[in-house]
Amino acid sequence: MNWIQHPVTLEGTKVKLSPLESAHFNELVEVAKQKAIWANYSIDGSEPGKMASLLKSAVLMRATGEQYPFTIIDKINNKIIGSTRLYNAYPEHRKLEIGWTWYDPAYWGSGHNIECKYLLLGYCFEILKAVRVQFQTNETNERSRAAIQKIGATYEGILRKERKMENGIFRNTVMFSITDDEWPGVKKMLEERLAH
Repeated sequence: MNWIQHPVTLEGTKVKLSPLESAHFNELVEVAKQKAIWANYSIDGSEPGKMASLLKSAVLMRATGEQYPFTIIDKINNKIIGSTRLYNAYPEHRKLEIGWTWYDPAYWGSGHNIECKYLLLGYCFEILKAVRVQFQTNETNERSRAAIQKIGATYEGILRKERKMENGIFRNTVMFSITDDEWPGVKKMLEERLAH
């Protein structure tokens, strides 16, 4: 039995997180064509065939309980602006990861990511009763590292040469987490930020 019971839709004032569906693929592939998105990722999702394959794979992995992918929709313009997912889920240890998050660069720094993470964290801690939610990023991805710290995650360290990227370079991966006992304080901080 899957820990995350499909369908899950999470909605705030700026963003709606809808379960990834094949109907979203064309718009997501168009958004993903922007090379700037992939500068610090292990893969280059700007190639339409590759992105379509990754999206299909994510939907299949939802069926097996390995991942739960979402499409991120800007509610004001009713426009698809990116994707995120829950994965590396271990219900027996009550832990999982938020990641594979990417946005149209036009929405970078817009506050959409903070609300997205607020909704996901609330679901993880309050519905799934997780005790740990983790995040990881490339050591060189300063934008991602800053965004993860901005939502209240604690830096845990660096996993050296943790994975080989498409270009053949081995990346160092930075780990962050939020635990259930930290969530009330993180939630309050995020709510105050979202109110402004």
